[in-house]
Amino acid sequence: MSREAESARIWKTPTPIAIERGAIYFVNFNPSKGTEAGKIRSALVVQSDLLNEVGHPSTTVVPLTTQLIDGAAPLRLRIAARDRLAREFDLMLDQIRTIDNRRFNGEMLTRLEGEEMMLVEEYLRILLGLE
Repeated sequence: MSREAESARIWKTPTPIAIERGAIYFVNFNPSKGTEAGKIRSALVVQSDLLNEVGHPSTTVVPLTTQLIDGAAPLRLRIAARDRLAREFDLMLDQIRTIDNRRFNGEMLTRLEGEEMMLVEEYLRILLGLE
């Protein structure tokens, strides 16, 4: 079975989950275009829980990658392995995007708290020109 066919089979029936700001989940980014992050990969929810709690049909996320690049702030932020996140990842903050909630797959892998979320917010303010 091809990767595309397997991906379509997996994503035919999305798993309903409680989406929370600061949490990392698996997300299906296929299909992608050009330089967009693709494939099934983990992503950090950055959208406000005000929207998440009322069942908003889409969610703003930042994809993660295992292709680590040192010293790439504010484009990247290193996330240490923990909980169900098996290895180190970089957040690709320049790849922020809003996705349909049917792209989520499975339960929360881990959660960012405190200083990590403050850094995410700081880097996004820089990248989005909100400073």
